[in-house]
Amino acid sequence: MIEKKGWGSTVKGWFVVQDDPSGAGQEKMMGARTTRSTRVPSQTPDVFAEATPAAPGGKVAFDEVFEAAGIDAEDSTRVAKTLELLDSLPAGTDEKVKRQIVMASLRAFGVPIDQIIEAGAQEIQALEAYIRSGGGDTEQVISDAESRILQYEKEIANLRTVMQQRVEEQQSVIRACNSKKLEIQRVLEFFGQEAVAKVVRQSPKLQEPD
Repeated sequence: MIEKKGWGSTVKGWFVVQDDPSGAGQEKMMGARTTRSTRVPSQTPDVFAEATPAAPGGKVAFDEVFEAAGIDAEDSTRVAKTLELLDSLPAGTDEKVKRQIVMASLRAFGVPIDQIIEAGAQEIQALEAYIRSGGGDTEQVISDAESRILQYEKEIANLRTVMQQRVEEQQSVIRACNSKKLEIQRVLEFFGQEAVAKVVRQSPKLQEPD
């Protein structure tokens, strides 16, 4: 008996799949309503022949991604047109009926089905590679940022230590100086307040305290 394979086992690592709500164990490609992804290989697929576009604000230039992956623009257009045809069918149309309508339309216009399938698979492969490439870059940015943050935190901790040491030193200076002032003050008090005040007023070396 030949085991019937679902999407998840036949194209594992490319397609986003969801378990069949019927519980039959079949898996379907779902897109935006995906609840889980197939397990994917750890290596990024090597599909890009040129630099991929940036995604400022998370906005992806899909045409440029596909172009970087060497996917022919005409093939991408065929995939897009097929999707438009699917979306144009009334909601609730039976899947078999959809397939018959779409296949008949494509054959009527002489569109090669295999090329559409190949191009669609190429696009998904390119998008998976783009995700993984961006994920690698993001991890590097995070790693670099965390290293810098750690460095700054150490510098901040060192600065706080220096500040605390300086405050403690100044407090020690104040205590030592005030203690010495009290010792000297005993000498001045011995001569009397008036004598001290007179000398302070007349001496060019001294300034009267506020």
